[in-house]
Parts: sequence; C-alpha cells; structure tokens
Amino acid sequence: MERQLTLMAVHAHPDDEVLSTGGALAAAAAEGIRTVLVTCTNGEQGDGPGGAKPGTPGHDEAQVRAVRLAELNESVALLGISDLELLGYADSGMVGWAANESPTAFANVPLEESVGRLVALMERYRPDVVVTYDENGGYGHPDHIRAHRITVAAIEASGIPAKFYHTAIPRARFAELFEYLRSSGADIGDFELPEDFGTPDEQITTFVDVSREVERKVKALEAHASQGENIFLLRLPEEGKHRALGQECFIRQFSSVPVPEHEDDLFAGLR
Repeated sequence: MERQLTLMAVHAHPDDEVLSTGGALAAAAAEGIRTVLVTCTNGEQGDGPGGAKPGTPGHDEAQVRAVRLAELNESVALLGISDLELLGYADSGMVGWAANESPTAFANVPLEESVGRLVALMERYRPDVVVTYDENGGYGHPDHIRAHRITVAAIEASGIPAKFYHTAIPRARFAELFEYLRSSGADIGDFELPEDFGTPDEQITTFVDVSREVERKVKALEAHASQGENIFLLRLPEEGKHRALGQECFIRQFSSVPVPEHEDDLFAGLR
C-alpha cells in the first residue's frame, strides 16, 4: 500500500495559515494529501472587539484568545486541513510591545521545549514536506522568527522531512500588483509597499498556481473576522483578490529527492 504524502505548515498565529500557504494546503487536501497545520500561539495580541489594541480599553486577552482559536477552527475546516496542532503559547506581540517581556510569550519560551514538542509532532505525522517562514519571519515579527527557528531545529533533530521550504513574497510581482491596485482605484487605505518588501524574484524556486483555491482562501480570511481591519485584501475587487491570492511562492531550502531548479509543485520528486 502506497504511503500517504504529508504536508506540514508551521505558523505563528491564527490567520497566518491563509495568505502564504492556504492555497497549497487546500489544494493538497483536495488531492488526498494529509495536511498538518501547527499554530504556535493563541493570538492574544490581536485586535479585540471594535479593533481594540492590546493595553487599551476593551481588549481582554482571554476573550481575544477564545475568539481567534474559534476563527482558526473555522478557517481550517474551510481549507480542508486534516490535522490542526496547537502549541498553545502566548502571543509575543509586535516588536516593542509590552508582551515582548512576558516569560510565557512564545519568543521567550526555552527553545529546547518548543523544539521538542515540534519534533514529537514530526515523529507522529512523518511530514514529507515542511513549510515555514524565513529567518526574518517574513517581516520581523518575534513569533514568526521563533517559528522559523524551532522548525529548522526540529527538522535537524528529526531528520524526517524530504523537502523544506520558506514562504516568500515575490518583490516584482507584488510591486506590479500594487501598481494595478492604485491604478484601479482599489481600497488599500494608506498602505504603502516598502521598496525592499518581499523577496527578489530570482531567489524563488517554487511558484505554485493556487488560482482554483482563491475562493476558499477568501472565505478562510473572512473567517478571521476579528482581525478584518488588518486584512486589506478582503476589500479588493474580485480581480484584485485573484491577482493577490492566486499564486503562492516558496524558496526551497533542501530536498533529499531530485528536483528541477524551478518547481510548480511542493511535492515534485515525491509523487
């Protein structure tokens, strides 16, 4: 009997699973590939009712945690993800926030503890492919950086995955997208794209067409309604959503199986 392929994505917070990997997870699930989402924190530093920020009236961490985990479960169901594993650590908040100082924050938990828990999950699920953020966590968030670190360490300790990827945002393609959005009059608020945003396109090894999964990704993003103020993509016209969400990009870190230099499939060489 042929062994079932398994994809594991390691993310920091509820809602992170959608933008950079939601399409790949949904497409894999639709193929019958086992999909495992590891979410490291409970997202307590997200917005509270009415957009209340941490430390302001109306923001209650316990309430935010309950809401965000419920939203995560809905998103997982919409994307067809087969297995959700919660590490349950406290959200560390953005750089400079008071939560950074908490000893229970994910970024401050002893590395060997969180690595050990992720190793145990890798030993349980035996993932063929693992995906997480790059060493800067995509944009410098402490929890994203820690998710990267524990994933690298767990892969090294377990030796299980055949392939490992960082998520990536192609710089040139997103610059073109924002030019299109501005010219089309799309509602992007005061968001400005930094010149160094994203990854130089030539560094990206894997471009996955997930255009068939855009509707699922949109619904999964909508499931994270409590954070909707921060998800400007939901305000875009349909064409803008398809342009922004129809492709997911990755940088292959290693592969123990032969693969082409450029891929359109995270499971290239494994099928």
